[in-house]
Amino acid sequence: MGQGWEPVEHGGVTVLRAANSGAYPYGNSVVVRGSAGSLLVDPSLALGPGEAPAVDAVLISHAHEDHVVGLGGIDRPVHVHEADVAGVRSATAMLAGYGLPAEAGQEMGGILEEFRVASRPDAVGVPDGHVFDLGDRRATVVHLPGHTAGHCGLLVEPDGFFYIADIDLTSFGPYYGDLGSDLEEFERSIRTCAEVEARWYGTFHQKGVVEGAAEFRARLGAYRAVIERRDAALLAFLAEPRSLAEVAEHRLVYRRHVQASHVATVETRTAEQHVARLVRSGAVVEAGQGAYRAS
Repeated sequence: MGQGWEPVEHGGVTVLRAANSGAYPYGNSVVVRGSAGSLLVDPSLALGPGEAPAVDAVLISHAHEDHVVGLGGIDRPVHVHEADVAGVRSATAMLAGYGLPAEAGQEMGGILEEFRVASRPDAVGVPDGHVFDLGDRRATVVHLPGHTAGHCGLLVEPDGFFYIADIDLTSFGPYYGDLGSDLEEFERSIRTCAEVEARWYGTFHQKGVVEGAAEFRARLGAYRAVIERRDAALLAFLAEPRSLAEVAEHRLVYRRHVQASHVATVETRTAEQHVARLVRSGAVVEAGQGAYRAS
């Protein structure tokens, strides 16, 4: 299924840059090589059969299908944050983690089959701060929850390369529509990223690698602003009482023309999280009979 990629070097880190810049369902895998070991991060659909580089171990940033699709042909130890390890050990558990209703679940199940997503019962759960000692390089797991409960980045030193996976800086904005997703955790993870001093910041999807902390923080700020725009749009919509179902139908995430079986579920979870937070802050109040309005 590979569609082409090219290696791009950043010190001792090689980004396997997908030909389509890593737009879903493809992505930009990462290889870290040191004097005493090597690590592949998120083997993507861009890697065709037999194209996965020879390494000593694999790290999966989180249990989503596009990040594990290349695992099937790799006979090396697999690591993932302990909060997401069940979804890597079992494709069935991964599918359940999306929390989709029957029709959407069947559609996603078909995608997993098409991608030949393989269960890896041997996957090892690791905690925040776990270090891969590669000799002259150290790769440290940085827990960045919110997208999923176990979503992680990887800080490679001394090169100063910080891989941030699906904190992808795209204009679509942060995605927190799964069962294990959490809006406020995502915001904390964005703040964590902003505090890390690095030379390069690598994403799995379209934006690829951003060089320089100042440029990265500017892009991260624009990415974070998508959440603020969703809050503002919600408050405007709640000028009169609305139910959560009406908010979900109005949409905070996807544009109106997007028609897919998972959209309603994602919009509902997103609406629930935004409304709950605005209620806690006092910006939104319950208006009775399951409705909410701006205060």
